[in-house]
Amino acid sequence: PGNNGGDGLVAARHLWHFGYRPTIIYPKRSQKPLFVNLAAQVGALGIPVLDAMPPGADEAHHMLLDCVFGFSFKPGSLRAPFDAILPAMAASTLPLVSVDVPSGWDVDSGPAGGADDLRPAVLISLTAPKACAAHFDGRHYLGGRFVPPAILEKYGFTQPAFSGAEQFVRL
Repeated sequence: PGNNGGDGLVAARHLWHFGYRPTIIYPKRSQKPLFVNLAAQVGALGIPVLDAMPPGADEAHHMLLDCVFGFSFKPGSLRAPFDAILPAMAASTLPLVSVDVPSGWDVDSGPAGGADDLRPAVLISLTAPKACAAHFDGRHYLGGRFVPPAILEKYGFTQPAFSGAEQFVRL
C-alpha cells in the first residue's frame, strides 16, 4: 500500500486494541520494510488479512474503513485487483468511512461521476481537508492536531479548535 494503506493497517491495530475485531483486505502486499512491519504487527494480534472482499462481508461486519488509495491516486488508473474491490465497496450496504480522500476520487476535483464512485458516510481528513472534500456531504472529521506552525503559515491553514486532548474534531 501507499500511505493510506499504511494508515489502514495502523487503524486496524488500534481498533483491535479498542475491542473491535477488524478484518483487513490487503490484496497487494508491499515488501517495503514499513509495510512488512505494520503487517507483522496486525498478524501478531491475529487480525485476519485477506486478499479480496469476502462473501457475506455485509452480514459479518458493521462498517468498511476505506484506506485503499489516497491523494496520489489518478482517476482512470484502476487496475486489478482494485478494479473488483472498489466496486464491491461501492455496492456494500455497510456504512463507509474514508480516510483522507475517498478511494477513486481525484484529490482536487472529487468523484469521477461513475456508478462505482465511493460515497462514504464519513470522511476523516488527516492534517487538513483536501479540495475534494468540497464534494463530500456526510459527516466530516479532521484528525491530526499537531501541525507545525510553519506548515500552517505556508498553506494559510487555520486549524479548528480541538477540545481538551482530543485528536479529532467534527467539521
